[in-house]
Amino acid sequence: MMKRIIVIICIMLQGFVLFAQKEKKYVHNGNKLYEQQKFAEAEKSYRQSVEHSKQSVEGNFNLGDALYKQKKFDTAIQKFTEIAGSSNDRAVKAKAYHNLGNSLLESKKLEESIDAYKKSLINNPKDDQTRYNLAYAQEKLKQQQDQQKKNDKNKDKNKKDQDKKDQNKDQQDKDKQDKDKQDKDKKDQDQKDKDQKDKNKDDQQNGQKPQPDKLSKDDAERMLEALNNEEKNTQDKLKNKKAKGVKGRIIKDW
Repeated sequence: MMKRIIVIICIMLQGFVLFAQKEKKYVHNGNKLYEQQKFAEAEKSYRQSVEHSKQSVEGNFNLGDALYKQKKFDTAIQKFTEIAGSSNDRAVKAKAYHNLGNSLLESKKLEESIDAYKKSLINNPKDDQTRYNLAYAQEKLKQQQDQQKKNDKNKDKNKKDQDKKDQNKDQQDKDKQDKDKQDKDKKDQDQKDKDQKDKNKDDQQNGQKPQPDKLSKDDAERMLEALNNEEKNTQDKLKNKKAKGVKGRIIKDW
């Protein structure tokens, strides 16, 4: 019984060794293709390696590098995130976070890349390359923020300028409308005066006197008052004449 168990264990160990050998073979082949800058072929070989050993740190790490070289940044970000989260080796975590930061930086995700570089330095504080990349990402973020502030300022200025232009245009439109209305009113009045003159001329030619303009209430009252005053003066003169009498010849009856 013991012999059978030992035989089974040996067979299993041989299987593991053979499996590991295939995984190493694909990694080695992928590395050769990677050095030849045949990144797509290298990716394929690394994927075959991972299929034989999903926990292969070297296979997964190099697969992430091949994806990064092909500018497949989203997939590379996913791969390096998995490695950094699953490994307990501080050196592996530091390298995974470093490459994750690079992939995020290329994707213009500056704040996320800064966070990744900081995590890399936590696991390996002596990595000068990571420290340089962190400073570079921070400077790029500052430039981006400064540019955004400048753009916002220019946007506000352009909006104010546009509002001013709109106000000026509205005033110009209003002035034009007022002028057009005045011109139209004047034209209508001129036409009305012309029509009245033409009518008066026609009336004169037809033997008709032009109708006087209608008197206003104040003019009518003044005319009535003048007539009343004239009538009163006439009556006063008559009274005075009667009181004095008229001197005439006196004829005596002899």
